[in-house]
Amino acid sequence: MTIRLHDTSARQIRDFVPLTAGCVSIYLCGATVQAAPHIGHIRSGLNFDIMRRWFTYRGYDVTFIRNVTDIDDKIIKKSAEQGRPWWSIGYENERAFNDGYDALGCLPPTYEPRATGHITEMIEMMRGLIERGHAYEADGNVYFDVRSLPSYLELSNQELDDLRQPSGEGETGKRDQRDFAMWKAAKPGEPSWETPWGRGRPGWHLECSAMAHKYLGSAFDIHGGGIDLIFPHHENEIAQAKAFGDSFANYWVHNGWVTMAGEKMSKSLGNSVLVSEMVKQWRPIVLRYYLGTPHYRSMIEYSEESLREAESAFARIEGFVQRVTEKAGETVAPAAEVPPAFAEAMDEDLGVPQALAIVHTTVRQGNSALAADDKEAAVARLAEVRAMLGVLGLDPLDEHWAGEGDRGEDLHGVVDTLVRLVLDQRQSARARKDWAAADAIRDQLNQSGLVIEDSANGPRWTLGPR
Repeated sequence: MTIRLHDTSARQIRDFVPLTAGCVSIYLCGATVQAAPHIGHIRSGLNFDIMRRWFTYRGYDVTFIRNVTDIDDKIIKKSAEQGRPWWSIGYENERAFNDGYDALGCLPPTYEPRATGHITEMIEMMRGLIERGHAYEADGNVYFDVRSLPSYLELSNQELDDLRQPSGEGETGKRDQRDFAMWKAAKPGEPSWETPWGRGRPGWHLECSAMAHKYLGSAFDIHGGGIDLIFPHHENEIAQAKAFGDSFANYWVHNGWVTMAGEKMSKSLGNSVLVSEMVKQWRPIVLRYYLGTPHYRSMIEYSEESLREAESAFARIEGFVQRVTEKAGETVAPAAEVPPAFAEAMDEDLGVPQALAIVHTTVRQGNSALAADDKEAAVARLAEVRAMLGVLGLDPLDEHWAGEGDRGEDLHGVVDTLVRLVLDQRQSARARKDWAAADAIRDQLNQSGLVIEDSANGPRWTLGPR
């Protein structure tokens, strides 16, 4: 068994060899909490949640760090616009992100450090970089000297002479315009911390280098994030860490965007779809299926049509789980191992689309067993399906999704009672052989969005796809 991952720095898929046998250390760039999350933000957390689950299934002890950037230019700008403290905006949105991760079934990280809780570590790193000649102070700012590190830009594969480094307001005193800010001098009314070079606040890139060093040491296995972070963020993280003396990440793994009309989903473009609103319209488990089942490196073009397709596909899986559970008369435990073809797909750069095909094939086999009244075979297929869905975080019988199976959980009991009254009328019509009346009742229920399925234990209703 060898897990293989696409390493951005190597520009190819590599065999995964952990730094410590049996252990995996992962650092994921998490939320910048200037606003509530859209589904593009949550996709990254979800992709790396599946990665973590697969490593755990393969027997690894996983340490998973997902940071929170709770101070940056955007948060400060929002604070000024809204007349609210920066920390109030950050905390409110941090909770919104965690609600979104939880709603879509992401496991909590091992540690979730905030940038503002690690100013001391950042000062220590800057001091070390200045002493080594890789950084300098100017006008209260601290800059990284990009020409001091020959390996700079190896991740993004750029040429230094062609580089256009983004700069922020107040970044004065640079020796070279391509140098980037690790620390920004204080401005009136903005949050700041005391340092040997004056009061100021951290730059975005410094935060992650310092936190990764604190929680994972000088070397760790995997650094993850969206493809938009490759430059400048991840490139500058590497520069700081390596100039400081760290080996830093051994593998770089990046996920694709969620796009709308071909553009990256972004608040600045006004095309974001907030998670808090999406979970009101769609079952969270369906959203997880939609966002988590494409390959992590692919782009997802958002549309309601594709979401409806995901809902229908998951309904076929969920219906099979329900039917076999009913046939067995008890909950069927997941199999101890996933099918070999599923494992092979997941081992090859987390090939979730290929792995999902094995899930659907197994569901079809299970449905055929049900049709043949082969209870033993149907139960065996369900055990395999539950094992596979568990790895993907999509097992509808998992306690996380308990009660989630029907939209409007609080109203489920009321709706069930009303539907049962109508179904009793249908049963009475069938008993007196009034097939036209029975079919008319079923058709009316179908038109209202309910799917009626006759089973050995009587009729059963579920919510149909939109």
